[in-house]
Formats: sequence, structure tokens, C-alpha cells
Amino acid sequence: MTDFAATREKFHMPEGVVYLDGNSLGPLPKNAMARARSVIEAEWGEMLIRAWNEAGWMEQPRRVGDKVARLIGAAPGTVVIGDTLSVKVYQALASALEMRPDRRVVVSDSGNFPTDLYMADGLLRSLGRGHELKVVEPEAVADAIDSSVAAIMLTQVDYRTGRMHDMAALTKRAHAAGALAIWDLAHSAGAVPIDLAGCEADFAIGCTYKYLNGGPGAPAFIYVRPDLVGQARPALSGWLGHNAPFAFDLDYRPAADISRMRVGTPPVVQVSILEAALEAWDGVDMADVRRRSIELSELFIREVEARCPQLVLGSPREAQARGSQVSFRFEHGYAAMQALIARGVIGDFRAPDTMRFGFTPLYLGEAEVMKAVDILAEVIGGRLWDRPEYHRKAAVT
Repeated sequence: MTDFAATREKFHMPEGVVYLDGNSLGPLPKNAMARARSVIEAEWGEMLIRAWNEAGWMEQPRRVGDKVARLIGAAPGTVVIGDTLSVKVYQALASALEMRPDRRVVVSDSGNFPTDLYMADGLLRSLGRGHELKVVEPEAVADAIDSSVAAIMLTQVDYRTGRMHDMAALTKRAHAAGALAIWDLAHSAGAVPIDLAGCEADFAIGCTYKYLNGGPGAPAFIYVRPDLVGQARPALSGWLGHNAPFAFDLDYRPAADISRMRVGTPPVVQVSILEAALEAWDGVDMADVRRRSIELSELFIREVEARCPQLVLGSPREAQARGSQVSFRFEHGYAAMQALIARGVIGDFRAPDTMRFGFTPLYLGEAEVMKAVDILAEVIGGRLWDRPEYHRKAAVT
């Protein structure tokens, strides 16, 4: 069994704060500052450019990719770190479309994170080949998959509601229709058990600053099914994806393995912080994380519904149908969330009326959940949210 008391000690948690926003930005791992200092002072400072070899900077995206692979059910050597999630969405979809040249439809759903849809729309417009981005309701995805579909592009866990797609079933449905399956794991990596290899997903991408606690701006990852790597031509042909970057050939030759999905020079300090953060997962069983997150989420839902009848559950009622977050809808949700944050309970808000709360067993327990509910009940029951300062919209909600 995973020792969550031990994992909790690996994070810096500000005094007096109940942090329920790890689904948006994970907290600071205690070893992150020491790792960043070591990279800056001992590696960059003392080794200078030699650190690319002597400190293993060049191999770091693959090495850290293997650490992420363990948490998403992927084999070693199938995940690489680097760039942003938007870039990785572009890479995965561009590769998939090239592998299905006679098809013109990409299926996604209205619960997908907007940037994924933006990147897809921009790519399809740039191609100018008559492709269509077909966006349907989440429940209609399976029926939208037919022989015209080149790829499905879905976020496994809905960023607003926590609703979770059945990855295995939809991937199987896509393959039966001759389509490829691209999965965004931004809200599921480190939150729910994932079996990319077992369900034969073709591509997967995700960010590392949420449940993986890699810090603001932490780089994204990309996975390609091993037997497809040789067919996945990188649309963004960066020099570090070249088969021999330091041969400085004028012609691009992609690397033979997952390294072909590298693009530019990796942010070494940020990747090093991520590598340190992933040490918190040593000895952690994702089945234990899932069991514990459901217990905490169920406790929260039960208590909030009993004490705050003004709030309406916006997440699936069935625990197995949602990820590791719970959303409640409230007409004055933004102001209520600001009032909560002012009292030390940090969640976040998504328009138009959704209050989001993330449950991360690595550093949360029942005591924090109950404290959050106590304060939420005070805010809602006493209309403490109805103050001018709580209605002023900040740049980040």
C-alpha cells in the first residue's frame, strides 16, 4: 500500500492553506529548489557547455520521459519530454493525418480543452485540403466515428467537469473504423490509472505541471505507439529530432525512435525540476492513488451537498465516470471562489459558473477536505462572497 503520509512530506504546503487546485498547478516539491540550484550552480555554473554531456542534459528528455511512461502505462522508450502541450497536440495530429491521407475528418468533443481545438483548427486550415474538425457532444463521440474519420482527438478527463472518457472503448472503436486515436492526458496523468499500451492508443500528449507537479511552465510529453513510430513523420522537424543532430546535415532525417518527436533545445532547468518532482512517485501505486482520490472526492460531494444546497454538482455522480476533480455549479461561482481563496481554501473557477476542486492524495487527506467544506459552508451560507472585491475578475481565474 502507498504511504500517503510519506508522500505528503515531500511537498511544501503553505501554512494555513488547503490546496484543492493541484489539477491546475501542482504544489512545490521540497527537492525542486535544491535540484534547480544544483543545475544552475554546479552544472551550468561549473561545467558550462560541457554539462550537455557530463550532466546528461542531452539525454534528459528521454530519461524523464521514461519516468512519466511508468505513470501512464507506456513502455520505456516511448515517451519524450519537451516543448509545450500545444506543440505536442500539433505534432500528434499532423502525424496522424499524414498516416491517413485519404480521410478528411477529425472528431473531437465539446468538452475538449479549447487550445486543442484551436491547434487542430489552425493545422487543418494550413493544410488546405478540405479537412473538417467535427466537434460533437462527449456522449456522441462513438457514433461520430466512421470510415471518413482520420483520427479522434480527445481529452481523457474533461477540464471543467471531470467527466472521463472510456479510453479503451473509444480507441477500439476508432481502430475498427480505420482511424487513429490521439489522447490528451493533461488532466489524467498522475490522477487516474492509464494503460496506453494495453488499450493500443496511437498517440498521447500531456502537460506535467498539474498532477505531476513539474512547476509553472513545465514541459509537455508525447507518446507514440512503438510500432507506429517509424511512420510518424514529425511535421515540426526540429534539429533535436534529427537522426544525427550534430552532423548538421542540410536535409532532415528523423530519428528512428521517439526522439524524432523532439523539436527544439529543452528547457534544462525546468526539466530538471520535473525530474525531481517525479521522485515523489517512487513507490506509489496508481491504483492506490485512484482509490484514495475517490474516497476524498466522495466525502467532499457528500458533505457539500448536505451543507450547501445552493450548489449543484457539475461532475458525474458515478465516481468511476470522473477523474480526480469535482466541480460544482453556482451562479456566483467566481465570487464564491475568491472568497474561499481569501480564507485559505484554493480551488479555481471556469466560466460560466463552475467551481473546480482537485483531489490529490499525495498531499491531501480527510482533514483538509473537511476544513474546506466548513469554510465553503460559511462562504455560501453567510453570503460572504457578496463583496465587491470578490466580483472583480482577475486575469487568471
